[in-house]
Amino acid sequence: MNMKIEEEISQTKFRNPLQKAIINVIFTSNWIQDRQQNFFKPYGITSQQFNILRILRGQYPNGISGASIKARMMDKNSDVSRLLDRLEAKELIEKKLSPLDKRATDVTISSKGLDVLNEIDKKQQEFDGVIALSEDEAEQLSDLLDKCRSRD
Repeated sequence: MNMKIEEEISQTKFRNPLQKAIINVIFTSNWIQDRQQNFFKPYGITSQQFNILRILRGQYPNGISGASIKARMMDKNSDVSRLLDRLEAKELIEKKLSPLDKRATDVTISSKGLDVLNEIDKKQQEFDGVIALSEDEAEQLSDLLDKCRSRD
């Protein structure tokens, strides 16, 4: 069923189409995040923790600093230190003092963390279908969202 934003939030009047689009993007982002949270729940991680594990897998077998992880995060407001502590407690990552800078920590994904990502990979395509778009429409949407951020 295709519900319009007006129906979803019980609001029929918008200042202009740009305001309506912004509200729709925010609403849809929250809608996707809710589904993503439910998707990751069986794996015992959050979407932010998944993002970190994905970044670390891209660096594997090399380590990366917490600052570099933060720079690559989708959510730039994440408390990376806290997220890393939780991932370490779950034995999904390993932290070691950097050989180059004793004040810094190198973070690597553990074999257990790789196993969790491999399990998620098996169902990732299922989650990708959460948005009811064709591949061409998804490409078009991505282009439009990129354009939205072009004024930065």
